[in-house]
Amino acid sequence: MNLQGIVAVSGKPGLWKALAQNKTGYILESLDAQKTKMVANLSTAKLAALNEITLFGLDEDIKLLDVFERMKNAAAVPDVKADGNKLRNFFREVAPDHDEEKVYASDMKKVITWYTLLKDLPLFSEEEPIAPVAEIPAAAEEPAKPVEAAPVAETAPAKPKAKKPAAKKA
Repeated sequence: MNLQGIVAVSGKPGLWKALAQNKTGYILESLDAQKTKMVANLSTAKLAALNEITLFGLDEDIKLLDVFERMKNAAAVPDVKADGNKLRNFFREVAPDHDEEKVYASDMKKVITWYTLLKDLPLFSEEEPIAPVAEIPAAAEEPAKPVEAAPVAETAPAKPKAKKPAAKKA
């Protein structure tokens, strides 16, 4: 799943796709049917990239992407308006190591809401882009020959800047 550029904005419902960046913030487009656009000012709004969000775990934090992958394979995702016990049981299934004292019902509702927004989008089924890895030469090949360094032309040291004369006293 490729969630690069998908963010949650504090104080705004839903999820947003980062389109561009300007001097004051980011230009965002909502992922809902209206495709609303807004500029999120970095000094007032807090953005959280979905591919970097984690849930509190007992030993280690659990990546949201891992929870979404397990939700894909789950039999049925409960409704957001379901009672807290039903949500907790579902989260025990998809995130068995989550810390039940720190992950609140509101957090579970938010994750399920995000999942329902994303599951039908094409980017949800895309693979995340992987950075290209440099090729390593095989050991059977002959070793690389050392390259001789070209002579470096010597440059004169830079002259210090002249100081301005002191201001005259009246």
